[in-house]
Amino acid sequence: MLTEQEGKLAVRLARKGIEGCLKNKKKITSENLPHVFTEKRGVFVTLNTEKKELRGCIGRPYPVLPLGEAIIASAINAAREDPRFYPIKLEELDEIIIEVTVLTVPTLIESKPKDLPEKIVIGRDGLIVSSGRNSGLLLPQVAVEHGFDAAEFLGQTCMKAGLMPDAWLSGAKVYSFEGQIFEEIEPDGEVREKIL
Repeated sequence: MLTEQEGKLAVRLARKGIEGCLKNKKKITSENLPHVFTEKRGVFVTLNTEKKELRGCIGRPYPVLPLGEAIIASAINAAREDPRFYPIKLEELDEIIIEVTVLTVPTLIESKPKDLPEKIVIGRDGLIVSSGRNSGLLLPQVAVEHGFDAAEFLGQTCMKAGLMPDAWLSGAKVYSFEGQIFEEIEPDGEVREKIL
């Protein structure tokens, strides 16, 4: 778990990463940060408008990069490379609220398919569904924000993977993870931990 101060640094690092890319066309470095930022962690950076509309969300579900590097790369990718949205422009950044979710390592849910919903806790678990080359991920906050129950959450994650909504009942692998979320209250404003 990150401390509140580390969480604030994580969100500030994401914003600086995007600013550095948009202003100077340079990728900033993650030096002189607390030790936790050198540990390999999964992380997602979510960009929302002030009206709470999604504007970009990209991350790394598995701990393949040091947290500091993963935050910078994910923030830049969310701003410039989310295929669902046009790239963010520098002048737009003043209207963007940044959220950083630090993940636990995803683990396969060992269960009969019909029992999967009982293994998922809404407000705690995020999901990854994979089958063949298809894979989709939804963060824990998605189920809460959209009012999904566990079965709906499974179906929505399947669709994110490009699968039929009931693929979880017919052999798709389901992984769960937890996330610690830090968000700006307003663009470039105070940062708080988001409790679901």
